[in-house]
Amino acid sequence: MPRPFNRLLLLLLLSVAAVAQAAEGELLVGFAQDHLANDWRQAQVRVLQRELEGDERIRFIYTDAGGSTARQIRDIEDLIHRGVDVLVTSPRDSVAMTPVVRQAYQQGIAVILLTRQIESEDYTSFISPNDAAIARQAARYLGEHLDGQGRVLILQGVPGATTTQQRTDAFIDTLAQEYPQMQIAGIRVANYLRNEAIRAMEEVYREGLAFDAIYAQSDSMASGARLAMQVQGIDPASVPTVGIDYIGEAREAILAGTQLASFTYPTSAEEAAELIIRLADGEDIPTHMEVPSQLVDIDNIHDVEPIF
Repeated sequence: MPRPFNRLLLLLLLSVAAVAQAAEGELLVGFAQDHLANDWRQAQVRVLQRELEGDERIRFIYTDAGGSTARQIRDIEDLIHRGVDVLVTSPRDSVAMTPVVRQAYQQGIAVILLTRQIESEDYTSFISPNDAAIARQAARYLGEHLDGQGRVLILQGVPGATTTQQRTDAFIDTLAQEYPQMQIAGIRVANYLRNEAIRAMEEVYREGLAFDAIYAQSDSMASGARLAMQVQGIDPASVPTVGIDYIGEAREAILAGTQLASFTYPTSAEEAAELIIRLADGEDIPTHMEVPSQLVDIDNIHDVEPIF
């Protein structure tokens, strides 16, 4: 058996290959994704790949960090060494990942951040819906539904991600300012994943934590919460739940009366593809692009298609 290449030699060979590709005029786009076990993030990669595959000038590759910040950092380092022309990423941890994203940007690589930011302006473009605005709407929607009274359980996403921070802070601030009689029953981290939401809810029930409604920062977590409630013999329809993303499961749940509402949260991949093609054409691209979001409940559900 031949001896394996060490990491340094492998990166050197990949860099040489990337230089050869660049000489042929190919635009190499690398997407360092956070977690492909998350179906929303899987869809994000899939849509970007689909939108770019028809352009022969562009080669698209991606990595899966498996929910590890350290691995996502290493993935970006590898993509830098491979000579990517465009780095696309959605940083799992805004603080920890700032240095490596800055490194890519300062080396002349175009950096497109999707939905999550870093702690500096060292990027080319940031594309996302407005998380704080969504969270404020969610707080008001639950506040009105509960007549300004009650306790809300928050199922929180990845704590280090800016999406999570904005979805949490704006929600809590809005309740405090506009519905002072309402309380946060507790915050449970579930990292935007169904299975972790199930475990979080099992912990909530073991502790005997009382709550009147759920604010799930993703519909996948809302789905996990419903499964956990059913195991406990609780009808999910009895617990008003608001989610974010508006995936197919959320649509079915709203129609069935087991979820109150959701907010569309497009993957922003189509917009990213548009900007990448503009880069291939030698055009400038905007520093920020806000993607529209929409509240969906039983009143307009037949007018709004799920994001997947």
